[in-house]
Amino acid sequence: MSLNKKNTPPASQEQFPLTKKNYILLAIGAGLIALGFILMSTEGFIDATQFSLSLYVSPVLIIGGFVWIIYAILAKDKKETNPNA
Repeated sequence: MSLNKKNTPPASQEQFPLTKKNYILLAIGAGLIALGFILMSTEGFIDATQFSLSLYVSPVLIIGGFVWIIYAILAKDKKETNPNA
């Protein structure tokens, strides 16, 4: 039995699943998450009667960062979606 190599593309045609755009978007999402955790750790005592970055803004940044990362993983280039154009 010999291995049939007709189905494997040459090394020069192999593509990574994520592009440069995806990695940039991933870095932005990771930055949002890091900023959220940094803001969350800045205040030692939280008083719910006063506006607090660590109580109101940080959770939104962290959840937004995770949503951004999901988008970054799923985002496709317009050039890749329509190869015939």
